[in-house]
Amino acid sequence: MPKVKIYNTEGKSVGEKDLRDDVFGINVKPEVVHEVMLSVMANTHGSYAHTKTRGDVSGGGKKPWKQKGTGRARHGSSRSPIWVGGGVTFGPRSERDYSVKVNRKTQRQAMLMTLSDLVNNDRLILIESFGVKDGKTKEFATVIGKLPLSTVKKLLAVSDKSDAVLRRSTGNIPGVTLRNVGDLGFMDVLNSEYLLMTPEAADKIEQKFTAVKA
Repeated sequence: MPKVKIYNTEGKSVGEKDLRDDVFGINVKPEVVHEVMLSVMANTHGSYAHTKTRGDVSGGGKKPWKQKGTGRARHGSSRSPIWVGGGVTFGPRSERDYSVKVNRKTQRQAMLMTLSDLVNNDRLILIESFGVKDGKTKEFATVIGKLPLSTVKKLLAVSDKSDAVLRRSTGNIPGVTLRNVGDLGFMDVLNSEYLLMTPEAADKIEQKFTAVKA
């Protein structure tokens, strides 16, 4: 059972918390995480580029010149792909579907593996409270400045519920992303260097992923 230190707002360790093996302590398989990452990226890929084939280009209904007797190559339409102003051969089309399907169980496993990897590398930090009262950026910056996070460029803070005051405190700090447990996504966790959350948030994550197993 993995153990994670709990810090107070002064950056001092005040205890440890036992985390569930089936959420924060599972075996990490990079190929599973990579598969789900590619799926998420592919599913956000929009089909915007669109070219016209010779059937979509207007005009070109009349044969440019007669078939024989001119000494020139025969052509049936001025909208052929080899003509300037003609259609495009094998160009990108907006109806192309880039989505990649990954089953729900695999998605769940990839999320748990990413969380477990953070725990294995001591990159999950628990804090008693975020210590913000007035919604000032300085409040949250002071707290994280006292934690072992001085060189972190990408920090994901997770709260157990939506908190407008906390959101104001974190909103203007470069590299800091705030999510509550209900909005926590796979790419949020994967892209973060460190995960900072309260013990209550950790409990809710465990409840979320053990209530209904895919």
